[in-house]
Amino acid sequence: MITKKSIPAWQDMKKYYYQEEANMIRVEHVCKTYKVSKRDAGFMSACKALFHKEYEEVKALEDVSFTIDEGEMVGYIGPNGAGKSSTIKILSGILVPESGKCEINGCVPWKQRMKHVKNIGVVFGQRSQLWWDVPVIDSFELLRDIYSISEADYRNQLEELTTLLNLSEILKTPTRQLSLGQRMRCEIAASLLHQPKILFLDEPTIGLDAVSKLAVRNFIKQMNKVHKTTVILTTHDMQDIEALTNRIILIGKGKILMDGTIEDIKGTHENMDEAVATLYKNYDI
Repeated sequence: MITKKSIPAWQDMKKYYYQEEANMIRVEHVCKTYKVSKRDAGFMSACKALFHKEYEEVKALEDVSFTIDEGEMVGYIGPNGAGKSSTIKILSGILVPESGKCEINGCVPWKQRMKHVKNIGVVFGQRSQLWWDVPVIDSFELLRDIYSISEADYRNQLEELTTLLNLSEILKTPTRQLSLGQRMRCEIAASLLHQPKILFLDEPTIGLDAVSKLAVRNFIKQMNKVHKTTVILTTHDMQDIEALTNRIILIGKGKILMDGTIEDIKGTHENMDEAVATLYKNYDI
């Protein structure tokens, strides 16, 4: 009879055979191309474009592959137009790739939307999921109904988020009357009301002052520590990257160029900004 004890290096074999199950996010050879209309300047060119449009194909993602385990906090960086937002939209189920595979917590994002969105939270620094003219708490109540959160779970999660993000004084304030820092704290709370296992953060601290940035960073680290929330952070702020992540994936011109630790990317440079600028120059992106 074969037992676990009789098999050498059982743990290594178990890790090998169940590696696919351990990955919270698995992306394999994903490609995405956009058709962009082009025309010259001037009235005649505009008239011509009404009857005959010319298009140019832009490869947003080209053979992108990576895996992320449960509880990891990963920085996803690259210059403007590198493919970061396209990747996040595919992972969120908003976009469908032309080819490749993507599986998140056992779901294909664009095929199992209802099941998938219950496990993810998304924060876009330049977009809002809060209703502009109503108090923040009304937006939270509506999100509770959208995600079918039970009353007990909603109250417990709201209490925890209100305490950790210091929201008690602004819950009854309309979103349009909040400062940017206050709104971003409410946006993060809104994305976590349904207790998602994965959190996508796209420029979550853009435009925030130093105090608000520290508060947001500390909260994200706390959520990761307590709930093992998997976090993917896309940002141009290298201080956010250093404070929150250890693993970094660099994308440029739609391709994964590097996947390593902060130490790998930083190398001999004194700070991350210089290191990343050098990488952009070396990879010509």
